[in-house]
Amino acid sequence: MLTFLQKGVIYMAVEVLSVSSKGQVVLPMEMRKKMSIENGSKLAAYSIGDMIMLKPISVPSEQDFKESLDKAVSWAKEVGYEQEDVNDIIKSYRKANKT
Repeated sequence: MLTFLQKGVIYMAVEVLSVSSKGQVVLPMEMRKKMSIENGSKLAAYSIGDMIMLKPISVPSEQDFKESLDKAVSWAKEVGYEQEDVNDIIKSYRKANKT
C-alpha cells in the first residue's frame, strides 16, 4: 500500500486492484478493517472524471427511519401540507429534475 504524506499528515492510501470478469474488485483487508467494512456492508460508488471513489454508507435502522418519517410528517402538518399535496409535490419535483 502506498501512502502519501504532506507535512506529516496522511492524505491518501493507494492500492492497485484488479477487476474480475464480473466487474468485481476485492478491497484489501487492511482498508476494510480501518474503515470497518464487513461482509454485507454498503458502499456508495462515485465517478468523477476518470476516478472512482467508494464511500461506506450506513442504512438506517427501521427505528431511525420511523423517527425521520415522524419528523417529516410533523413538519408537513406545521407548514400546512395535506396528504393530497404529496403527489403534486413529487410530480413537481420530478418535472423540475428531469434529465
